Amino acid sequence: MAKILPEDFRKYTLGLMGEELYQQLEQGITEGEAPTSIRLNPFKCKEGEDVKTPKEEKDVNSQKEGEQKVMGEPIPWCPSTGRYLSTRPNFTFDPWLHAGKYYVQEASSMFVDLVIRQLVHEPVMMLDLCAAPGGKSTAVRAALPEGSLLFSNEPMRTRSQILAENIQKFGHPDMIVTNNYPRDYKKSKLQFDVILTDVPCSGEGMFRKDDGAIAEWSLQNVDNCWHLQREIVSDIWSCLKPGGILIYSTCTFNAHEDEENIAWICEELGAEPVALTGIDDSWNITGNLIGSSIPVYRFLPGKTRGEGIFLAVLRKEGEEEENVLLSYAAKAEKDKKKGKAKKGMNTDQKGKAEKGNKNNAGKAGKSNKNVLTMIPGNWIRSTSDALEEGEYGMGYDYQKTEDGDVYAIPQRWQYIYELAKNSLKVIHAGIKLGTDKGKGLIPDQCLALSTMLNPDAFPQEELSYEDAIRYLRKEAVTLHVDSPKKYVLVTYQGVPLGWEKNIGNRANNLYPQEWKIKSTHVPEKQIIINSL
Repeated sequence: MAKILPEDFRKYTLGLMGEELYQQLEQGITEGEAPTSIRLNPFKCKEGEDVKTPKEEKDVNSQKEGEQKVMGEPIPWCPSTGRYLSTRPNFTFDPWLHAGKYYVQEASSMFVDLVIRQLVHEPVMMLDLCAAPGGKSTAVRAALPEGSLLFSNEPMRTRSQILAENIQKFGHPDMIVTNNYPRDYKKSKLQFDVILTDVPCSGEGMFRKDDGAIAEWSLQNVDNCWHLQREIVSDIWSCLKPGGILIYSTCTFNAHEDEENIAWICEELGAEPVALTGIDDSWNITGNLIGSSIPVYRFLPGKTRGEGIFLAVLRKEGEEEENVLLSYAAKAEKDKKKGKAKKGMNTDQKGKAEKGNKNNAGKAGKSNKNVLTMIPGNWIRSTSDALEEGEYGMGYDYQKTEDGDVYAIPQRWQYIYELAKNSLKVIHAGIKLGTDKGKGLIPDQCLALSTMLNPDAFPQEELSYEDAIRYLRKEAVTLHVDSPKKYVLVTYQGVPLGWEKNIGNRANNLYPQEWKIKSTHVPEKQIIINSL
């Protein structure tokens, strides 16, 4: 059935865009087909590993029976990791998706990759304020200079759990996930070099792929969103340092939520627009629609190869202050000299861990009296293996919750983590190593998917495609008869999927219940996204 756009939307948008551009947009929404796109995880893809391109026809023709190979081509504003796919596979049944090797993301949203790479050239502390489900957060984390710290926040509790899941699958340790409103951040007094505000909006850019967005649209909702967006930016503004960068985006077309709000931020809060360079005409990005000179970037279905988004970049007025990470590093050092620096684990916690784990310490390959003390050299790689030695420091501090969950917090931002924990609801940070049940740590799914995992610390077992799907459904998977009776890291084509506990006559599937594939469908073909 053909889509019927709301009359008030048609009337306003026609007046805003003019006949030619509006007809192009309407045709794109009502008759066009949304492109399928993914973004590779550069921290999990090997050098040279990529989506198959149309030039590799011989590769496609030579595919094995039972395989579905999917070709792709680079997305021009995110060429290093963004790929258009020639068809849309059933991603649910690709183990690599669940392992975090790539993320299914709408192409227009990947424009933030260009923004970060063009404007951020040193490690920064950044906040993604309205981050669920995590597409833009993982995109900017991939684009940020190494040594950066990203806060990824979602105000809605249920959506924040989805965000935390996707961040853990992404696997980078320098991320903190929070579940707070902008006013909570305002009260925290934390400062950021860069803030991304992908604000709630009337959703006009979703019309093509979501009929519900059409049904829910109204002029009143546009007005409500217009007010909410200004409130959100006002609440978070004090957290952006002078000279810092604000990235404002919506998935809507109207000027009330877009250009008018950008002008308001500049005039009322004090900001200067930032123009991006290298925008190719062939990308068909639309600029300012209300006659203003403020540079903005609008993606229109039917004109641009993607869904509808709007984005603008602003720099906060005022004399640019010291890099936030360096500022917090200086404060941490000052507190340390005063004897105020906090330890990751207090004496009482250490004592309990030692008591609970003394009989299991040798199982990890060392005779340390505390299993926690051997994790940096065993379960996870030290940061020196992944980062060049520099001013942000090395190693990890360990946090143990009342529930027995143990986290490894990179030392270079442990001070910031403590500040955040004292004023915000932190639901994930660093690497969740496992849970202490009194008989040693049970390794966590987050550890299995972390880029800092030391795979040599655990026995491994490679799963077939069929067994990988069974595992992801949290069904029983039979391990090799020679597998040792301990925690086994299961992999698919060399990529970690999670843990099995081999107890001899059977193995317990430790894949998280809330993450499992719920569909009982049996895929006919094995999905191959990447070339090996």
